[in-house]
Amino acid sequence: MNFIQQLHAAQTLNDSLLCVGLDPEPSKFPGAWKGDASRIYDFCAAIVDATKDLVVSFKPQIAYFASHRAEDQLEQLMAHIKRVAPSVPVILDAKRGDIGSTAEQYAREAFERYQADAVTLSPFMGFDSIEPYLRYRDKGAILLCRTSNPGGSDWQNQRLADVAGQPRLYEHLARLAQTDWNQNGQLGLVVGATYPAEIARVRELAPTVPLLIPGVGAQGGDAEATVKAGWRAGAGGREGQGGPIIVSSSRAVLYASAGEDFAAAARRVALATRETLNAARR
Repeated sequence: MNFIQQLHAAQTLNDSLLCVGLDPEPSKFPGAWKGDASRIYDFCAAIVDATKDLVVSFKPQIAYFASHRAEDQLEQLMAHIKRVAPSVPVILDAKRGDIGSTAEQYAREAFERYQADAVTLSPFMGFDSIEPYLRYRDKGAILLCRTSNPGGSDWQNQRLADVAGQPRLYEHLARLAQTDWNQNGQLGLVVGATYPAEIARVRELAPTVPLLIPGVGAQGGDAEATVKAGWRAGAGGREGQGGPIIVSSSRAVLYASAGEDFAAAARRVALATRETLNAARR
């Protein structure tokens, strides 16, 4: 299956819109693991094992591994997810953005080294910075569109005077992701949970592409408002009926407890979040 098909299948199998972000911070690890970067794999694998039947996706953030020289642990974790949760697609949160041969190497890193099913990208440098990823026809490329950080408005919310209708930059990008750029049906968009009105606008402009929506939980995004803005009837059915939404929560799940029960606590928070998301769509 390609990435979009994997999302639909995982959504149905696990009855979930929830993505658990894997952003390991050793300073927050429990007990004897606290501060020990060599335990990054152990910590993340325990979270995966506790939540694998509750999620539509996992999303490891590459900087949290690379900053601790733990890329080998990320490779090990990716292999573990493929082994214990083969039906759950993995999004490598890398936000890469470069052109030509450099983009080719980043694509190889994401899809061959780490075996990710999709990767997040910055589209600031234009379509030729995206195209190398699209050569992997069964993989996904998820473009930053309307991000949850306050500074996102510095660029994303500005109007384009030389484009018909003077759309905002994020609106123009949403149209491109739905049409001209989405040559193989591989693109998705990142839209932050802290801006539900913009989520609704992106969904209007890009009705069939997946939306990766971070910001629920510790960042303050409202789960119910997020689903109502991005979910459309039919999105959970046959491929092509509607774009799925992937609602990501990281810290609220990972650090639900600082004790030895951290994995069980993570499961409880993930289960409660999944049920909140499902109630909003039903």
